[in-house]
Amino acid sequence: MFKVWSERHILPDCIGLLAPLAEPIGPGVATPDDFLSAFPQADGVLAGGMRYTAEAMDRAPNLLIISRMGIGYEAVDIPAATKRGIAVSYTPDGPTISTAEHAVALIFAVAKDLKKAEHSLRRDRRPDHYGRHSALELFASRLGLVGLGRIGSRVAAAMRGVGMKVSAFDPFVTAEHAEELGVDMASSLEALLAEADVVSLHLPLSADTRHLIDAETLGQMKKGAILVNVSRGGLVDEAALLAALESGRLRGAGLDVTDPEPAPADHPLLQRNDVIVTPHVGSASAAGKRRILSGAIHHLKQALRGERPDQLLNPEVWPRVLERLAAR
Repeated sequence: MFKVWSERHILPDCIGLLAPLAEPIGPGVATPDDFLSAFPQADGVLAGGMRYTAEAMDRAPNLLIISRMGIGYEAVDIPAATKRGIAVSYTPDGPTISTAEHAVALIFAVAKDLKKAEHSLRRDRRPDHYGRHSALELFASRLGLVGLGRIGSRVAAAMRGVGMKVSAFDPFVTAEHAEELGVDMASSLEALLAEADVVSLHLPLSADTRHLIDAETLGQMKKGAILVNVSRGGLVDEAALLAALESGRLRGAGLDVTDPEPAPADHPLLQRNDVIVTPHVGSASAAGKRRILSGAIHHLKQALRGERPDQLLNPEVWPRVLERLAAR
């Protein structure tokens, strides 16, 4: 029987999905004194946010697959895995619904000044809350999506239902797809930022996108706009974001991701009433967790049975994986 190591708790109703092919070991079942003590026994890994470096992989000589629970895979050294004959898969569809809903929730929470209003009620006993409250009405305002993939497309549909006009900048999306969604395609990021009342980020983190939102691009945004980020914290230069908030350039921000994560308790963005920060929990609904975990287990079982996983990130490795399986 294969052994599967998981860095996260495996939902009770998903543990049975491994049987009879594999059994769970490690922290996802019962946390040992040493978090990684069972890792060297692993034939497969259900990967969360831990970094999987060449050194980590060398600790598990029998490892055949790293099955990522989620859409981001920057924490996995894919060339190192390929070199060692290890398949790497991910679950790009698993987080879509819950993360999109979380982005929508942040848009509403910041636009309606919910944090300010609650703070006012808790701390300020002056009666004129109505007179001093000034929320943004989203109807007929413009949402600018940086990225129109799975999550961005779902956010677009939701906010069009509210009555927002939606634009997007995504050089990888066809005009036909945008037209189907009722989304206007911006000619450039600068053009998108200049017209959007709310900017929401939906793109992966890479060397090219790190600090895509910096002092320059924040300066291109409409005065009084809102920034929302449910993708990766490294997309935003947080010092520049803080400066834009302090100067009044931005109305507020909603962030499910920070750099680093989690944000330290004394982080200045956490002290502001115009910023809502959540600890990277956008996909962490009960349904979202189950969808992500069951998808990752499905890919893992495919690999251990000698079937190419549906969402294989390094397809060139597959013949080597089959060779390693046959030698077991």
